[in-house]
Amino acid sequence: MNRIGLLLSVLAVTVSSAVFGQGAKNIVISEVMTNNTQSIVDEFGQREAWIELANTSFSTYNVRGMFIATDKSVLQPMSAPERISRMSMIPSGDDRTAIGARKHLVLYCNSNPAKGKLHLAAPVKASEPVWIALYNGNGVELIDSVTVPALAADQSFARHGGRWSVKSAENVTPGISNFIEASESKIDKFKREDPHGFAMAIMAMGIVFTCLATLWIFFTIFGIIMRRFAGKNSQAVGQQTVGVASGEREASVATAEHIDMELYMAVIGMALKQYEDNVHDVESGIITIRPKDTGWDDEYSQMTHFHEAITPTDHSAPRIPTNPQKD
Repeated sequence: MNRIGLLLSVLAVTVSSAVFGQGAKNIVISEVMTNNTQSIVDEFGQREAWIELANTSFSTYNVRGMFIATDKSVLQPMSAPERISRMSMIPSGDDRTAIGARKHLVLYCNSNPAKGKLHLAAPVKASEPVWIALYNGNGVELIDSVTVPALAADQSFARHGGRWSVKSAENVTPGISNFIEASESKIDKFKREDPHGFAMAIMAMGIVFTCLATLWIFFTIFGIIMRRFAGKNSQAVGQQTVGVASGEREASVATAEHIDMELYMAVIGMALKQYEDNVHDVESGIITIRPKDTGWDDEYSQMTHFHEAITPTDHSAPRIPTNPQKD
C-alpha cells in the first residue's frame, strides 16, 4: 500500500513538474530598455531600466520564483545554488506576477528589491550592450535570453514575430503589445502622403482620360459592327426590292399590254359594226346661236350711285324695272 502511494506521489510530482515546465516556456522576454530618461516611472516616481516579460499562452502563469540574469557567467557549468546566487529572483507575494493570457509584466532593474516585488537588483548598464536571461525556478533551465545592443536614451529593444528590432522613443510600448495596429483610415493616410494634392490630380486626370479612351474604343468598334450589319441588311433589302420591282414592272407591262389589246380590239370592233350598219353623225353645216340676256346694260345696275337707298318697307318708292325689254 505504501508502495502504491509512493508511486502516485512520484507520478503527481512528475506530471506537475512537466506542466509547470511547459507553462514556464510560454514566458519570454519581450522588450528591454537600458537607458530610461523619459519613459515610464516606478511607484516612487523614478525612471529605471526595465525588462518586459510576455505570456504567449492562452492561460495565466505566475512567474514568481523565476530568475533574471544579466551576468553571462551563469552559462558556465556550475551548481544550481551558485548560479542562483548570481541571479535576481522574482519574489512572490504580488498578484501582478501572475501574468494573464497574452499579457505583459514590467520588472525594474538596477533597483532595490525592498522598494517592491517588481524591483530587481539585476545590474544593467545604460548605453552598453547587455545580455539578459530568464531562468526557471530551479535555477538550471534557461527559458529565454537576448543580447541587447547599446541603446540611445529612451530607445528599446523589442521582439515582434520572433524578430528583434530597435524602437524609437515614441514607439516604445512598455506593458502592452509591441505591435500596435494603426487605426488610420485610407483617406487620412492619403492626405498625409499627398498633402499638396498632386497625386490626387494626376489620378483624377488619369481616370477621366481612361474613361474617354474606353468610350472612344467602344463606340468605334460598335460603329464598325453596326455599319457591317447595315450594309448586309441594305444589300439583302436591295436585292429583294429589285426582285419585287422587276416583278411588278413585268406584271404591270403585261397588264398594260393586255388592257391595250382588249381596248384596241373593242374600238376596231365598234368601228366595223358602225361601218356595217352605216351609222355615223350627220352634220347640217348650220351654226345655231341662241341669245342670252346677261343684264349688262341695265339702267339700274349702271345708275345706282344716283339713287337713294330704298328700304324694303317703303312701298311708296317707285319700282324701277330691271329689264325694260321683258317688262
